[in-house]
Order: sequence, then C-alpha cells, then structure tokens
Amino acid sequence: MSQVELPAFWAVIPAAGIGSRMRTDRPKQYLELAGRTILEHTLDCFLDHPRLKGLVVSLVADDPWWPNLPCSRDPRIVCAPGGKERADSVLNALTRLAELGAGDQDWVLVHDAARPNLSAFDLELLLTELADDPVGGLLAVPARDTLKRAGPDGRVRETVDRSLIWQAYTPQMFRFAALYRALADALVAGVSITDESSALEWAGQTPRLVEGRADNLKITRPEDLDWLRQRWAERR
Repeated sequence: MSQVELPAFWAVIPAAGIGSRMRTDRPKQYLELAGRTILEHTLDCFLDHPRLKGLVVSLVADDPWWPNLPCSRDPRIVCAPGGKERADSVLNALTRLAELGAGDQDWVLVHDAARPNLSAFDLELLLTELADDPVGGLLAVPARDTLKRAGPDGRVRETVDRSLIWQAYTPQMFRFAALYRALADALVAGVSITDESSALEWAGQTPRLVEGRADNLKITRPEDLDWLRQRWAERR
C-alpha cells in the first residue's frame, strides 16, 4: 500500500432495517456476536480510526435497543431518523452531517450496519486508493463462481462472463455534495437505488472498484451469523 496521507472522513451507518430473514425477535444489527451486538462491532472499525471526523447512525423511530448500548453515549456518534428505504436513511444521515459542518468535498463512507467483519486493512486500503479519486468508489469482490442468467421459468438462459462481474460491498466512499445530490435527485425521480454507488452511476459517474476481503460479509441469514461466530471463535 502506498504511503499517501489518508483523508479525514465522515461515516454513515444506516441501521433502520428489521432483518426479517433472520427470523429473530429483534433487528439483526442487535443480535449477539462474541459478547456484543453486531452493530457495536460494525462501529468499532470506524471509531478506532484516527481520521474519523464523526459518525451518523440512522435509526428507526423509538428504537428500544440503541440507548442500551455503551457506544450510544460516544460523543463522536449522532443519530438521524431512518427512512423507508436505505437511500432515505442515508439521505437523512447526510442532512445531519450538513448540520455538523460537513463540506461539499468532504469524504463520506457509508457502511452496512450488519457488516461487522470489515478489516482495518480494508478500510485503510479504501481510503488510500480513493484519496485523490475524482469520483470515489467502493470495496468489492470479483465474482468467483459460474454465473447463470435465469428466465422467468427458472431455467438457465445463458452463462454470464464472470470476469466482468463484481459483488458490491461496503464501505462506499464518495464526496458529500455529489452523494447528497445523486441520492436526492434519484429519489425524486423514483429511481430504485440499492446502494450509494448506484445513485452515482445513475447520475452519470463511474465509481471505482477496490478489491477487498471476501469475508467482509453482510449478515443476512442465520447461517451467515453462525459462520462468523465460528470464524471468530477460531481466532481465539
């Protein structure tokens, strides 16, 4: 990794999802992992970084779990209201960042609340690779398996060239003003926005892909959490 000066950055964690596929009594970000919640582990990587300027967590109204976490009292963390969709939650967080003094050219890193295995190395890599990038970009992993395109009948229509396919991960890193404008315009236009990169793409930009670790997985199903618990237990 080249020795460049790492940029200061803000972090946004949209954490208003309910995680219905986990089939539990609480949102997945509040499930236990190694004695703490998934969300606490997710926040650690950013709170431990010396270039963090501040962090916004977007939460559902009257979230009963957040106030019980020790990190809820960290002065570097502020909250914003969660929205119906991820893009709404991120936009609300950006509005809060503007109130905190974020400038147009400030870097903002958006990271999934249920992605607790982000390595410090990958965070440093993203900041280093994109420090001077005119657009920004995201951590991603090249597709490894053979990919099939299915028809409406559930049968294979074609095999897709996997050399051109990447899995989008987070953090995703963009300038404050560009991200805010892209998200706001896309929502007004009724465009489906699945991640921050897709908003910038819709706005005509070409975010850069930065290859990260494949184990920076997003916990979506019970087996994801089981795998990560086992992985962490083996490290001890």
